[in-house]
Amino acid sequence: VQLVESGGGLVQAGGSLRLSCAASGRTFSSSAVGWFRQAPGKEREFVAAISWSGGSTYYADSVKGRFTISRDNTKNTVYLQMNSLTPEDTAVYYCAAGHPACSEYGCYVLDRWLDYWGQGTQVTVSS
Repeated sequence: VQLVESGGGLVQAGGSLRLSCAASGRTFSSSAVGWFRQAPGKEREFVAAISWSGGSTYYADSVKGRFTISRDNTKNTVYLQMNSLTPEDTAVYYCAAGHPACSEYGCYVLDRWLDYWGQGTQVTVSS
Protein backbone atom coordinates (compact mmCIF):
# COMPACT_ATOMS: atom_id res chain seq x y z
CA VAL A 1 0.00 0.00 0.00
CA GLN A 2 1.29 3.43 -0.94
CA LEU A 3 -0.23 6.51 0.68
CA VAL A 4 -0.11 10.08 -0.58
CA GLU A 5 -1.43 12.98 1.49
CA SER A 6 -2.62 16.25 0.03
CA GLY A 7 -4.61 19.29 1.04
CA GLY A 8 -2.24 20.89 3.49
CA GLY A 9 -1.39 24.57 3.39
CA LEU A 10 -1.50 27.87 5.20
CA VAL A 11 -4.74 28.97 6.81
CA GLN A 12 -5.75 31.59 9.34
CA ALA A 13 -6.95 30.65 12.78
CA GLY A 14 -10.60 29.70 12.68
CA GLY A 15 -10.32 28.45 9.14
CA SER A 16 -10.72 24.98 7.65
CA LEU A 17 -8.76 22.52 5.57
CA ARG A 18 -9.54 19.09 4.22
CA LEU A 19 -6.70 16.63 3.98
CA SER A 20 -6.87 13.66 1.67
CA CYS A 21 -4.99 10.39 1.85
CA ALA A 22 -5.04 8.56 -1.45
CA ALA A 23 -3.97 4.95 -1.45
CA SER A 24 -2.91 2.40 -3.98
CA GLY A 25 -3.02 -1.29 -3.32
CA ARG A 26 -5.68 -3.93 -2.99
CA THR A 27 -5.53 -4.19 0.79
CA PHE A 28 -6.40 -0.57 1.52
CA SER A 29 -10.13 -1.17 1.76
CA SER A 30 -9.50 -3.77 4.47
CA SER A 31 -7.12 -1.54 6.42
CA ALA A 32 -7.84 0.88 9.19
CA VAL A 33 -6.36 4.32 8.62
CA GLY A 34 -5.01 6.83 11.07
CA TRP A 35 -3.92 10.45 10.94
CA PHE A 36 -0.97 11.49 13.07
CA ARG A 37 0.82 14.80 13.29
CA GLN A 38 4.17 16.08 14.38
CA ALA A 39 4.89 19.66 15.30
CA PRO A 40 8.44 21.06 15.40
CA GLY A 41 10.25 19.90 18.50
CA LYS A 42 7.43 17.61 19.56
CA GLU A 43 6.74 13.92 19.33
CA ARG A 44 4.36 12.54 16.79
CA GLU A 45 0.84 12.30 18.15
CA PHE A 46 -2.39 10.60 17.27
CA VAL A 47 -5.09 12.74 15.68
CA ALA A 48 -7.84 10.48 14.37
CA ALA A 49 -8.49 7.03 12.99
CA ILE A 50 -11.17 5.14 11.12
CA SER A 51 -11.89 1.44 10.90
CA TRP A 52 -11.68 -0.39 7.61
CA SER A 53 -15.42 -0.18 7.06
CA GLY A 54 -15.73 3.42 8.22
CA GLY A 55 -18.15 2.31 10.88
CA SER A 56 -15.94 3.36 13.79
CA THR A 57 -14.00 6.56 14.25
CA TYR A 58 -11.63 7.71 16.96
CA TYR A 59 -10.34 11.16 17.86
CA ALA A 60 -7.79 12.70 20.12
CA ASP A 61 -9.39 14.93 22.73
CA SER A 62 -7.59 17.95 21.28
CA VAL A 63 -9.44 17.67 17.96
CA LYS A 64 -12.75 16.12 18.98
CA GLY A 65 -15.65 18.20 17.73
CA ARG A 66 -13.45 20.07 15.25
CA PHE A 67 -12.02 17.34 13.01
CA THR A 68 -13.91 14.65 11.12
CA ILE A 69 -12.36 11.58 9.56
CA SER A 70 -14.13 9.72 6.77
CA ARG A 71 -13.31 7.33 3.97
CA ASP A 72 -14.50 6.40 0.53
CA ASN A 73 -13.31 2.89 -0.25
CA THR A 74 -14.56 3.17 -3.83
CA LYS A 75 -11.95 5.92 -4.28
CA ASN A 76 -9.32 4.41 -1.96
CA THR A 77 -9.24 7.71 -0.11
CA VAL A 78 -9.49 8.82 3.51
CA TYR A 79 -10.28 12.40 4.41
CA LEU A 80 -9.64 14.56 7.43
CA GLN A 81 -11.89 17.59 7.59
CA MET A 82 -10.38 20.13 9.95
CA ASN A 83 -12.46 23.04 11.18
CA SER A 84 -11.87 25.80 13.70
CA LEU A 85 -8.15 25.47 13.29
CA THR A 86 -5.82 27.03 15.82
CA PRO A 87 -2.07 27.69 15.71
CA GLU A 88 -1.66 24.63 17.95
CA ASP A 89 -2.78 22.50 15.01
CA THR A 90 0.30 23.50 13.04
CA ALA A 91 2.22 20.34 12.19
CA VAL A 92 3.11 17.87 9.49
CA TYR A 93 0.14 15.53 9.12
CA TYR A 94 0.71 11.91 8.18
CA CYS A 95 -1.77 9.27 7.19
CA ALA A 96 -1.00 5.65 7.83
CA ALA A 97 -2.71 2.31 7.31
CA GLY A 98 -2.65 -0.98 9.11
CA HIS A 99 -4.55 -3.46 11.24
CA PRO A 100 -5.05 -2.62 14.89
CA ALA A 101 -5.09 -5.44 17.42
CA CYS A 102 -8.51 -4.48 18.74
CA SER A 103 -11.37 -2.08 18.11
CA GLU A 104 -10.84 -0.04 21.23
CA TYR A 105 -9.48 3.50 21.24
CA GLY A 106 -6.33 2.39 23.01
CA CYS A 107 -5.38 0.14 20.12
CA TYR A 108 -5.52 3.03 17.68
CA VAL A 109 -3.81 5.81 19.59
CA LEU A 110 -0.38 4.19 19.52
CA ASP A 111 1.30 3.84 16.15
CA ARG A 112 2.47 0.26 16.53
CA TRP A 113 -0.39 -1.10 14.41
CA LEU A 114 0.56 0.88 11.33
CA ASP A 115 2.31 -0.80 8.42
CA TYR A 116 2.30 1.96 5.81
CA TRP A 117 2.91 5.69 6.05
CA GLY A 118 2.55 8.60 3.71
CA GLN A 119 5.16 11.30 3.26
CA GLY A 120 3.20 13.91 5.18
CA THR A 121 1.61 17.24 4.36
CA GLN A 122 2.31 20.52 6.12
CA VAL A 123 -0.50 22.37 7.85
CA THR A 124 0.27 25.85 9.11
CA VAL A 125 -2.27 27.90 11.02
CA SER A 126 -1.50 31.56 11.50
CA SER A 127 -2.84 33.60 14.40
